[in-house]
Amino acid sequence: MLRRDFLGVAGLFGGGLVVPAAFGKVIAAEALQSTMDVAIKKRLADAALAAATGAGASYCDVRIGRYLRQFVVTREANVENVVNTESSGVGIRVIADGAWGFAATNDMSSDGVATAARQATAIARANAASQTEPVRLAPQKGVGEVAWQTPIVKNGMAVPVKDKVEMLLQVNAAAMAAGADFINSTLFLINEQKYFASTDGSYIDQDIHRIWAPFTATAIDKASGKFRTRNSLAAPMGMGYEFLDGAAIGRHEMPNGVVAYGTSYDMKADAIAAAKQARAKLTAPSVKPGKYDLVLDPSHTFLTIHESVGHALELDRVLGYEANYAGTSFATIDKRDAGFQYGSAKVNFTADKTEVGSLGHVGYDDEGVKTKKWDLIRNGKLVDYQSVRDQAHILGKTASDGCCYADSWSSVQFQRMANVSLEPGTAKLSVADMIGQVENGIYMLGRGSYSIDQQRYNAQFGGQLFYEIKNGKLGAQIEDVAYQMRTPEFWNACTAICDASDYRLGGTFSDGKGQPSQSSAVSHGSATARFDGINVINTARSLG
Repeated sequence: MLRRDFLGVAGLFGGGLVVPAAFGKVIAAEALQSTMDVAIKKRLADAALAAATGAGASYCDVRIGRYLRQFVVTREANVENVVNTESSGVGIRVIADGAWGFAATNDMSSDGVATAARQATAIARANAASQTEPVRLAPQKGVGEVAWQTPIVKNGMAVPVKDKVEMLLQVNAAAMAAGADFINSTLFLINEQKYFASTDGSYIDQDIHRIWAPFTATAIDKASGKFRTRNSLAAPMGMGYEFLDGAAIGRHEMPNGVVAYGTSYDMKADAIAAAKQARAKLTAPSVKPGKYDLVLDPSHTFLTIHESVGHALELDRVLGYEANYAGTSFATIDKRDAGFQYGSAKVNFTADKTEVGSLGHVGYDDEGVKTKKWDLIRNGKLVDYQSVRDQAHILGKTASDGCCYADSWSSVQFQRMANVSLEPGTAKLSVADMIGQVENGIYMLGRGSYSIDQQRYNAQFGGQLFYEIKNGKLGAQIEDVAYQMRTPEFWNACTAICDASDYRLGGTFSDGKGQPSQSSAVSHGSATARFDGINVINTARSLG
C-alpha cells in the first residue's frame, strides 16, 4: 500500500468505527445491493439543467452519484472491522459569461438540485470578473439515454460478509502455517453508481465495480528482533468477485517459484508464498551497489510507469496548472513538436480508458465523452498527451480524450490520468528467455518505497522481491534494492519487452491530485521488461 493508502485505512479502522466524511454514512450490507431508479435521476438532472440555463448558463452538466464501499479487515485469526458506507448527492458544473462555476448538494430533491444549479451559475458569473480568457469547450455531441456497466460475473456486494471473512481468515491461517508471524489482510469493494446529464443532450447511467485484496505477511527473527515483510503481488482490478474465485485465469508461473496473477487471484497461494519469502528475507544477502541490467516484473513496473510517464503526460501538469501542489513536467509541448525521444524504439505507450479489467475502465468520462485508446509514445517518440474538453484546443485537437474525472459527486471533475500502459513486445519472448540473456542483473517484483521530483525527471524505486541474475541464471534472493533513474535515460535503456502472453495490469485505488485533493483509481499494464546499465543502490546502507 502507499503510505497515504495506509494512513487512510488506519484512520478508518485504527480506533474503532471512525469513517471519514468523504466515505459517507455507515449502512447495512444489504443496502449495498440496491440501486436508484433511473427515472428519478433523469428527473433530478432535468431540474438542474433547466434551473442553470434559466439563470443564464450557456452550458451545464449534472452528475448524480451514489458511491458504495465495503471494507473487511482482518489480522491473524481476528476480524478487525467490517464497514459499509454510502455517499450520495449531486454535483453541478456550469459555464456562464465564459467562466466555470460548480456547486454540489446532498439534497436530492428537485428544489434542492435547482437551488444548487443556480448557485453554480452565480459562482461562474463571479469567476468571470477575473477570467482572462473564456472557456473553450471541444464540441461534444449528445448521446441520448445510454447505460454502461463494468462487465462483471459476480457482484461482490452480493456475496455474504460471512463468506468474505472466512476467505480472509483462511488466507491468514495458511500464511501463519507457512512461516509468517503476523499477517493482516483486507478486502475492499467499491461500486460507483454514476449518472451524467448535460445540455449537450446526454443522459448516461453507469455502474462501475472495483475490487482489491491486499495483505502484508511479516516474519520475525526472534533472536535479533529483525523483521521483514512481503505484500500481496496482486493488483486491484475493475472486476467483480470472480477475481477471487481462485480460477487459474491469468496465472503466470514465474522463475524461482514466484507466481504472478492477471485476471484472477489465488490469494491463499500468494499469502503462503509471501510468508516463505518474508522469512527468506531475514537471511538474504544485501545487494552490492553498482550498475545492473534490471528485469522488472509488471507488478513493479506499473508504479514506475505511473510516476514517470502517466503523470508526466497529463496536459494540465505540462501546462503548469498543478505547479502549486503536484508539480509540473519535463515533457513540455515543445518536446512533442520536436519528436522528443522519450524511450528506445521498443517503447510504445498508450492511454486507454476501455481496457477490460482495468481500474480506469468506464464507458464515458465525467464530461460525457465516450472513452477511447490513443498513443502517447510511439517507437520511443513523444506524440501526445492526455487532455479534456477545455484543454483540447491547446493541442490543436477537435475533441477531448475522455479522461475527465471526479472522485465524488461533491468534487468538481478535472483532468485525470487514463490507464497508461507499455505495449508488450512483438517477438516471442518469455521471462525465462529474457533472464537467460542477462549476465549481471537483478529480477525485481512488487512495489516498494519510491520518490520522484516535481518535474517527473529524477526518481528512485524499490520493490518487494529481488533475485540476482548471474550468467543467465536466476540466483539467490537478495535484499535492500532500489534503482535510481532519470526518466528519458531509463526508458531509452529498455532493450527488451516480453510478449503479450506475459502482459498484466497493476494499479492503485488512490492516485492523489488536485486542491482540494481527490483520489482516482487507475491501472497500468506491461509485460516484463529489461533495462540495461541501471544504477542500483543499497537502501540499508543509504539509511545508515
